Amino acid sequence: MKPKSILLIIPYGSVGGMERLAYSFYNFYKKEGYQIKALKLIKLKDDIINFNDDELFLSEKDFSDMKKSERLKFYFSIPFRIKKIIKKNKVTHTISFGDMANFFSSLTYTKDYKIASIHALKSVELSNNSLFSKMTKFGYKYTYNKLDKVVCISNAIKEDLLKKCDFKFTEKLKVIYNPHDLKEIEEKSLEEITSSKENDLLKTNSILFLGRFSIQKSPWHLIKSFSIVVKNVPNANLIIIGDGDDSVLKHIEKLIKELGLEAKVHFLGRRTNPYKYLIKAKVLALSSHYEGTPNVIVEAIALDTPIVSSNCTEGIAELMSLSKTTSTDENIAVEAGIITPNLYKGILGIPSDDKFISEERLFAKALEAVLQSNTHQEKLIENKKELLNKFNLVRVANQYLS
Repeated sequence: MKPKSILLIIPYGSVGGMERLAYSFYNFYKKEGYQIKALKLIKLKDDIINFNDDELFLSEKDFSDMKKSERLKFYFSIPFRIKKIIKKNKVTHTISFGDMANFFSSLTYTKDYKIASIHALKSVELSNNSLFSKMTKFGYKYTYNKLDKVVCISNAIKEDLLKKCDFKFTEKLKVIYNPHDLKEIEEKSLEEITSSKENDLLKTNSILFLGRFSIQKSPWHLIKSFSIVVKNVPNANLIIIGDGDDSVLKHIEKLIKELGLEAKVHFLGRRTNPYKYLIKAKVLALSSHYEGTPNVIVEAIALDTPIVSSNCTEGIAELMSLSKTTSTDENIAVEAGIITPNLYKGILGIPSDDKFISEERLFAKALEAVLQSNTHQEKLIENKKELLNKFNLVRVANQYLS
């Protein structure tokens, strides 16, 4: 069935990978002439991703600001409200981004062609046993049967769902990598940075963290590794772009103070155009506990910025390497940078102590290697075209709908 009217469903309008993906799809499908609406479950005043007249939302109050009873009431209302939107706009195709949007889409019982997408390694994320984790697990066993297609953005995510998450509907799963409008990324990267202070920072040995402060991203590992780096690379600076969980932010601010890094770690907050920073950074750093195939890795490759990432999922190697790499206890140099051993130790949450672990020292070693040599960037540039082949926006956007 050819699409006539498309509805995109996202949890938030922040600058995370899922939201940027939804925005890329929105722009592409709109140019193709489709009627399109974008629904945010939660709309906040400081949203970075916006869809103008095509934007809908269910609440302007965040989940964290709702009382438990209020949140439960809101949860129960979501499928019925989405159902009304689908009928009112005569939606033929729905694309949902992430477990929250997927779950509620699966409960609408409407006749539109339902496409869901899963963007992270779920066996780790669902280990926290929260209410929503229980709802997600329930969906994997029962309600996801109501979806027509479930897109996994890496082979690693698909294997994880089947082997560790008791996902019941194997025939629904399809691996499609996240698309990227590479031309737009390159154009935006050329925008001028007007702050002389920020420009000066990026001229040093600058390490960039780009994303939400969250348990998933576990930025405390990066802070601790960076404290080792500055001893050997005194002009190194860590630049952090993003916001998120206040408890995570407070923890890393406390850690920064304890390690005496106040003058070396720079919080720039949200930025509508992160690409102009990414292109000038010496290295992009990801110290996550779990991921899918992080968009920011592809964006860094497109802008010739080498990456240091922990091996938080096999999907990292799918992005950063042209050949299959085997997880080891040592750092592995690949075409796009360096993959370090997994930092996740079986407990998801803010750590109870700040003891250094060996994997953080290896992460620091990888950062130093990229900062002190141009070899990694040269290797990235040499292999850039082949690394980016699988992320063509036109092909992927059409694959979702087929």
